[in-house]
Amino acid sequence: MLTVKPLGLHIGAEVEGLDVSQPLDDATIDAIARALAEHAVLVLRRQKLDAAQLGAFGRRFGVPKPHLLEGYAHPGFPEVSLVTNVTPAGEIDPFGVKRATTWHSDETYKQTIPRLAMLHGLEVPKDGGGTLFADMRAAFDALPMEQREQLRGLTGLHKFTAGPADARSAYAMRVTPEQLAALKDWEHPAVVRHPGNGRDILFVNPSHCHGFVGMSRELGTALIEALAAHSTQPPFVYHHLWEVGDLVIWDEVSTMHKGAGDSPPDQRRVLMRTIVHPATPYWMAVEH
Repeated sequence: MLTVKPLGLHIGAEVEGLDVSQPLDDATIDAIARALAEHAVLVLRRQKLDAAQLGAFGRRFGVPKPHLLEGYAHPGFPEVSLVTNVTPAGEIDPFGVKRATTWHSDETYKQTIPRLAMLHGLEVPKDGGGTLFADMRAAFDALPMEQREQLRGLTGLHKFTAGPADARSAYAMRVTPEQLAALKDWEHPAVVRHPGNGRDILFVNPSHCHGFVGMSRELGTALIEALAAHSTQPPFVYHHLWEVGDLVIWDEVSTMHKGAGDSPPDQRRVLMRTIVHPATPYWMAVEH
């Protein structure tokens, strides 16, 4: 039996009664998908998965795809990457401590947007090292009506780490000049509608969204920063404190997330991740 217990005011729920290393029937997968659409972040404790099992579980929801940062790909399983501060030689990687510590949604710098992502905790620091998630549905609902209507008419410009949070300096060292040169702007609506439950979602993040069509860069930056500050207020945020065996699944369009970046640099943090795209790119194909 699948039991779902809410964790936060607006976002997050713990799912009990599942071992996802074992085959799950379609009805259970559908129940997980419904719970994810409602709560945006799901936490499953005491899981024990290898890379093959994590990738296989991800494929039940769509198509896992490799991440841009190829240096963190899991050997033998390119659809699984490592979120870690440990190098292959076993040394501490300072970039791994501060990686992804600005608010973002994964891969909005691409034409097609992921459906969900999963992180599985293998080694976690005893101090800090959590992950924060912001509910972009509740954040949109809490905006004044006039601003909601303004945002419905805007189209965001997205490019890899080009937003005002300015993670480019750290990430640019981890991708090749050829990869950077191949990246371009993609346009995504500032407000989208969830295909599962019809809720409106603020689809603006300060790492990859750097402006809006027809708006000056200065005004666009100010709006992105204001929306990020609004969306990351405590009532909209779930802060996950990792335990070994945790599997966290989040809806990539309904949320922003970031690493807390607060663990001591000498404490190991090793998580496996897979990012899953829908079988057909329906996330952006909505009217709003």
